Amino acid sequence: MSDDLKVERSGAVATLTLDRPESRNAISLEMYRDLPGILRGIDDDSRVKVLVVRGAGTKAFAAGADISEFREVRGDAESARSYNEQVAAAEQALEGMSKPTVAMVHGYCVGGGCGLALACDLRFCDTSAKFAITPAKLGLVYSLESTRRLVDLVGPAQAKWILFSGRRMDAQHALRTGLADEAAETEELAEHTYGFAELVATRAQFSVRASKDIVRRIVAGQRREDAETTELRNSSFDTDDYAEGVRAFLEKRQPEFTWS
Repeated sequence: MSDDLKVERSGAVATLTLDRPESRNAISLEMYRDLPGILRGIDDDSRVKVLVVRGAGTKAFAAGADISEFREVRGDAESARSYNEQVAAAEQALEGMSKPTVAMVHGYCVGGGCGLALACDLRFCDTSAKFAITPAKLGLVYSLESTRRLVDLVGPAQAKWILFSGRRMDAQHALRTGLADEAAETEELAEHTYGFAELVATRAQFSVRASKDIVRRIVAGQRREDAETTELRNSSFDTDDYAEGVRAFLEKRQPEFTWS
């Protein structure tokens, strides 16, 4: 595993840290290559219920892809295609996780860093956060999948504003458009983010993951129940967590869910 990617676990919450503070956590090709395997391991770990993705320090989530590598890893069309495939695989792996994911965004969240944040379920930022997607400043074209994630969050007009201009969007603008979900002061962001993650970890995980799956289906265009969604809903009644939830409600206590 890349030395620039660190995974830690505290209780049911795992943290994946982009750990290159000297370059504002710029994402190298090696990091992109390693992400799918790392994320698969976190998703397969029954002890983990929520993943927080962050950058090291409080200056940046990630300032983008590591541009210093571009001549080597994106010097021509063939190498660029290979590079783009690695980026897409990393973002798909993050978006495709069965467990909830929260991007904790301090400071700069630009380019490839914003791409990873968009692939998370939620984005919590500090009040100094700066979001930008900058292909128009580099002569590049943003992928359809990444653009789709952006449009899903902010709508087509705001997506065009972001992509056409390449301008930075501050935390308040990000909140207004839906790019960010919640904001807190810099010194309070970690407590705010992990408080939410730990709350989600106490909920019935069958319900949480089923909700994530159903929302994904709706975003992809599904509008009516099918056999899979009907079975998903009906099968919840057979889980121990459903029985525990009902008992806890009747006994006026907090439930202790065990499904993982």
